[in-house]
Amino acid sequence: MRPLTAITGALTEAWQELRVHRLRVLLSLIVVAVSVAAFTGVVALGQMMAQGFQEQMERSGGRPALVGFSAFEASSDPDAVPEPPDADVVDAAFFATTERFGVDWAARVAQVDAVVPSGPWVSMQAVDPDYGVMRRVPVLEGRWFTDADGDRLVPAVVISENWWKALGAPAMQAHPTVTLTLSSWNVDGTPSARVNAEAVVVGVTTSTAGPDGYSGYIVYEDAAGIVGPTLSANTSREAWIPVEGADELMEAMKVSMAASLPRGMEADAYRSDFLFQQEQGGYDPFGPMFLILGAIAALILALGGLSLLNITLVTVRHRIREIGVRRGFGATGTRVFFSVMLESVVATVIAGGVGIVIAILVLRMPLLTDNLFAGLQEPPAFPMSAAVTGLLVSAVVGALAGLLPALVAVRVRPIDAIRY
Repeated sequence: MRPLTAITGALTEAWQELRVHRLRVLLSLIVVAVSVAAFTGVVALGQMMAQGFQEQMERSGGRPALVGFSAFEASSDPDAVPEPPDADVVDAAFFATTERFGVDWAARVAQVDAVVPSGPWVSMQAVDPDYGVMRRVPVLEGRWFTDADGDRLVPAVVISENWWKALGAPAMQAHPTVTLTLSSWNVDGTPSARVNAEAVVVGVTTSTAGPDGYSGYIVYEDAAGIVGPTLSANTSREAWIPVEGADELMEAMKVSMAASLPRGMEADAYRSDFLFQQEQGGYDPFGPMFLILGAIAALILALGGLSLLNITLVTVRHRIREIGVRRGFGATGTRVFFSVMLESVVATVIAGGVGIVIAILVLRMPLLTDNLFAGLQEPPAFPMSAAVTGLLVSAVVGALAGLLPALVAVRVRPIDAIRY
């Protein structure tokens, strides 16, 4: 109880001193608040950019852990050209395996050659509805595919934003349509026959073909019905499985899928997600960025701490008479030390809280978020870890800045109050 009373008394005394010297303290803490705001903002921005970059990588490589499955004819002749496996047989084995292991997310993916009248080249993919979640496909207008889209009489497509704007940015409620000429590739690499099709636009996403081309997605079943069996020649199959124990589960699913295939066929499985590539390469792409941002944040905070130390030392020099009188009335060196120290800590924690609020407001400005995180499916929120770090760092800076002035205050004697 006694230590708690002493701490409470020291904090109360520190707060009273801050109120008495509030103008001088306010001037010193403006620098600290700005420094903590800059520190917290830099740390938070680094974490938010890393989250955004990871989402972009997951769009190309898939969420952890995305596993690709393939089937092929086993042959002892290395020069033999394998016949393409029957797509329906492979699909049945693949979906039976995902159902057997309780995998909720699975999709087929195939590249389709598409041409639009009086338009640029088109990068079109035929996918199952689960693909949108597995690859973090952002939807800017309308919606992504559902299972019901495969039963439409007219194929459903999700097109890129620049393609949608070229159509005049029609509302999705108007059920806009596009005319496509679709084809795929035969096993020998030659294009299949081109087929014209009318498709209804159900959603808009970001472009993956750059500013000079269009991109889009079509429901796999619809593309297979239009293009025909040639679509299966370049179809890949993907499943999203839990990260924990992913390697063991992937191997078990591969064995199970091979057992579901006809005699003479084998299955293979491989991971392509960003997390797996990072682990295999042993390289952290965010490491250099965090080092640079950390060095900038530390420099900003050091400048703020030095400014506070300067002002605190000057303040203690002006309070020699007061401290000497307190020592004359029985205040111990420990009490004086913690009183001066806590004045600095309490002040910097308050300033740190103000700085964190400033950092949050700045990083939530639409001008900043719209430019840095445009096109992300889930714009990153302000990380609470950065706010907690900023608050803890402000307390540490206050303690360090108050250490030297507290040591100076301890050396003040009652006689100094008379001489000063």
